[in-house]
Amino acid sequence: MVTAEDVTLVQSSWAKVAPMADTAADLFYGRLFEIDPPLKELFPEDMAAQKKNLMQTLAVCVNGLSDLGEIVPAVKALGQRHVGYKVKDEHYESVGAALLWSLSQGLGDDYTAETAEAWTKVYGVLSSTMKEAAAELV
Repeated sequence: MVTAEDVTLVQSSWAKVAPMADTAADLFYGRLFEIDPPLKELFPEDMAAQKKNLMQTLAVCVNGLSDLGEIVPAVKALGQRHVGYKVKDEHYESVGAALLWSLSQGLGDDYTAETAEAWTKVYGVLSSTMKEAAAELV
């Protein structure tokens, strides 16, 4: 369960990442393709728009955490769209690992154990919601 403290930690750490969105997106995709090279085939060759979409989507999710019920429909729709992109449940593990690693790199000493735990919980809730919505289409 995501607590109010988790929300605060995620939102405050995101506020430090957002100004370096381009670097954060580069770190994320670099790490994702290092962890799971076949995933590169699911993405366009020119990643500029994809990187921008990633950061915008993360911003919406993070900013919406204060009222999780408000963003659930959008998160479910995102999960269903990802079916069309050939995303499978196991891909979410690689994405989560790449996200947490990227945050640790971008935040440095501000990426505390508590912050890591909060992001892990939040990503777990969001990815589970996406996977459940995707399963409704199969």
